Amino acid sequence: MISTSMQKSLNEQINKELYSAYLYLSMSAWFDNNNLPGFAKWMHMQAEEEYEHAMKFFGHIADRGGKVELKAIAGPQVDWKSNLEVVEQVLEHEQFVTASINSLYDQALSEKDYPAQVMLQWFIDEQVEEEKNASELVHLVSVLGKNETGLVMLDQRLAQRESD
Repeated sequence: MISTSMQKSLNEQINKELYSAYLYLSMSAWFDNNNLPGFAKWMHMQAEEEYEHAMKFFGHIADRGGKVELKAIAGPQVDWKSNLEVVEQVLEHEQFVTASINSLYDQALSEKDYPAQVMLQWFIDEQVEEEKNASELVHLVSVLGKNETGLVMLDQRLAQRESD
């Protein structure tokens, strides 16, 4: 059985993950509107991953006899000044999610909630990858600056991303 406090915290994380999906979908639309279909695809796939993450938390709560309580999802930002601003926000957002996952893990440790610790270890590993990917993207977009040829090449590379 899951504790009331862990159930509450995991429900809050579901909301954060669904917001992440919503934010990345908004970024995908922005890139699509700015004729960068590869960036749009990459962000769309990020949105799908975030939805899957929300469902992992959903399943964990349900599997342990808890109650999933979905809350309203805040509206995401819809416009950015530049490609760099978008990818910098991705990195910042992933760092926010990492901090949230780490906090959940701390809670699971203090409550001696071993099943949550095991589940959260997967997310800890996932966040290392997410921050690495976002950081690399920030670096590449930053280095390219206004180089349109390089941006098109990066867009084509991002378009080749396939589902895990």
